[in-house]
Amino acid sequence: MATLLGDFPETFTPTPDEAILAQESSRRLARFVSAKRKKPLQLRFQPEDAPEETVLIPESAFRLLNDILTQMAKGNAVTLIPVHAELTTQQAADILNVSRPFLVEQLEKELIPYRKVGTHRRILFKDLMEYKETMDRNRLTSLDELAAQAQELGMGY
Repeated sequence: MATLLGDFPETFTPTPDEAILAQESSRRLARFVSAKRKKPLQLRFQPEDAPEETVLIPESAFRLLNDILTQMAKGNAVTLIPVHAELTTQQAADILNVSRPFLVEQLEKELIPYRKVGTHRRILFKDLMEYKETMDRNRLTSLDELAAQAQELGMGY
């Protein structure tokens, strides 16, 4: 059974102080990410009034942590969404920045896979991102074609 997006933590928006700390942390961690290691990385933590602990973190999770810190450093809100999470039509529309009726129209045209739970539609995050990537690719192709036509017509673009 897929998990609803509502079962995961809310979006986190960093404070200005957290953004500064995230920037420094991201900068320091970046050199480890660029090394393309295949083995887990060890991080040492020393909480206040507690002994130091070492934690093994998979390289892929370490890269994700650095990406999160990079976004926080820019002051961006961050949400972690598993690819198997199911979205409501409103959540999916919000992610795509489109209206819910437009999204429902795309579902009915079978451009995005979904399933029904009673009368409600549920969309896998993975499927929504595949749709978005396809639309983004198509949009860029169209822009390239328009730019080429403008150049052929000497429109100064």
